[in-house]
Amino acid sequence: MQPERFPTMYPGSDDPTASPSELYRQSLVMRAIGTPFVADLLAAVDRQLDKAPLSAALIRSWGDTAASSAIAMRINAALHALARRGAEPQLAALYAGEHDRFDDAIALALAAHDEFLVDWLLRVPQTNEIGRAAALHAALMVLAKEYGHGFELFEIGASAGLNLNLARYAYDLGGVRTGKPDSTVRIAPEWRGSPPPDAVVTVAEARGVDLHPLDVNDPAACERLASFIFADQPERAERLERALEVGRGHPPRLQVGDAATWLAERLTDPQADHRHRVVLHSMVLQYLSAEDRARIEASVQRAGASATPDRPFATIGFEWDDARERVELRLRSWPDGRDRVIAHCHPYGAWIAWIGG
Repeated sequence: MQPERFPTMYPGSDDPTASPSELYRQSLVMRAIGTPFVADLLAAVDRQLDKAPLSAALIRSWGDTAASSAIAMRINAALHALARRGAEPQLAALYAGEHDRFDDAIALALAAHDEFLVDWLLRVPQTNEIGRAAALHAALMVLAKEYGHGFELFEIGASAGLNLNLARYAYDLGGVRTGKPDSTVRIAPEWRGSPPPDAVVTVAEARGVDLHPLDVNDPAACERLASFIFADQPERAERLERALEVGRGHPPRLQVGDAATWLAERLTDPQADHRHRVVLHSMVLQYLSAEDRARIEASVQRAGASATPDRPFATIGFEWDDARERVELRLRSWPDGRDRVIAHCHPYGAWIAWIGG
């Protein structure tokens, strides 16, 4: 199966080296993944950006790191937040589907709310998309089939910790129904390829870390998460609200800290026999410095070197590949030392193209 790739080149250009702005490129990506409203919105922002000089200067200052810093998602969420507050009537009406004058509404919003937008642009995105939990759960099913132990999960960049509750959600993964069958959170991505192994996933413990973790009981934090949901995907918004409700009933174990330091400490904690220790991360590595990524990798390698069949260790990553053309579900496991891409995925988990382990 050929992996699905996302647009990287400026369409219509005779020069294959021509570089569109990151906002325009992301508008193409959004159209490719079936989000036309956000595609049109980002294209309008690209055309009208100079109406917000502070935001324009900040966005352009990112240079080659604009894609990995997800500036398009930051500006999209900022505008969604404005619309949800009703702070700019024409923008709110655009989001409500009352008109389609994207450039008019965006120009007004950019001109009137430049400082608000800058504040959002300076903060790292907090999507905490639980659609990705399906891929993470499928990878755990592979490990459960191979080792048969209960899991101890450590998630870096956990945001509000919604994916730490992945064992509390119900899944349909290519016809394999798994998870908690009576859960109000139901995740059924479009499945491509053979199904994952039908193995039971038991999570004994789940902990996470984030520089700025969000509290599921804080209305402002929940509103921030809602703003990162694409406006033309109401089913995601509804699923987020249900996951927040689960989180209020089963608060995720979250700590404030940097991922590299926290993980190094956690991986030196004693590991019980017949307990499978797993590090999770989804769309996180792009925000970390090269130094922190190296520190995390060193911790992972030390933990892997100490793994045994009775105390196995693994990492599960849901991240863009180096070219940012596709999202890979990568599973690394010890003591066998295997490193494998087991699926290619939609960035928000809408589909999973299973390769298998």
